[in-house]
Amino acid sequence: MDRIVLDLDIEIGKKVILEGPPLEALRVQGGRAGSIATLTDAQGKDFRGRVLRLSGEKASVLIFESFPSSTESLLEMILLQALPEKERMELIIQKATELGVSAILPFKSQKSISLEEREAKQKKAHRWQEIAVKAVQQSRRAKVPRIEKYRSFEEALEYCREEGLKILLWEKEGESLRNVLKKYFAMSPPFGKAYLMIGPEGGFTREEVRLAEDKGYIPVKLGQRILRTETAAITLVGILQYELGDLS
Repeated sequence: MDRIVLDLDIEIGKKVILEGPPLEALRVQGGRAGSIATLTDAQGKDFRGRVLRLSGEKASVLIFESFPSSTESLLEMILLQALPEKERMELIIQKATELGVSAILPFKSQKSISLEEREAKQKKAHRWQEIAVKAVQQSRRAKVPRIEKYRSFEEALEYCREEGLKILLWEKEGESLRNVLKKYFAMSPPFGKAYLMIGPEGGFTREEVRLAEDKGYIPVKLGQRILRTETAAITLVGILQYELGDLS
């Protein structure tokens, strides 16, 4: 439902008709007459097309461009973000989407603001998925990342049950990211999924770090400087996408 996939070969200059799940995916991506979307054919190749007509049951799309490689990374990244104040969550969602994350999960840590407190000041949460959709349109991605429901810290940890590289940014005693990635590359085969947990401005407590370690998370620090939560999130996603994904 988050990616427009057609069970046929697509050709530049030809029209394709979207019905059923591909049409629903177009709607999820904010498609309308005149808008442009990224479509994937039966061979897994991505194309760009302009929506010519859109009705209740079908859409007509003119294909005008192809990509030399997929617009989606083979690395599945899930960003778990302690809820920040003001407009920072919107910025994180926008930039992380552009960089290729698969899902973003906002959560409450001991030192972060709660969703209730944030909503009392500024009602924005209902726009998070819309922000992701717009970022997909701007970056020409084929897939819209899921903005998961707001959870507690413990619930966020439970969400990450599958195997994967699990990193928690901790400015106090974290391991070098470079060393962690060296160990990752030595694995055979390496994980195709990464969970990235980012704390609030005040950082994680030792108890939270201990709980995360029990779930397989590796505490990591990004050098000696203290980064704002949005800077840390965007930086870590970019590094992981460069080292393990499709940024080159």
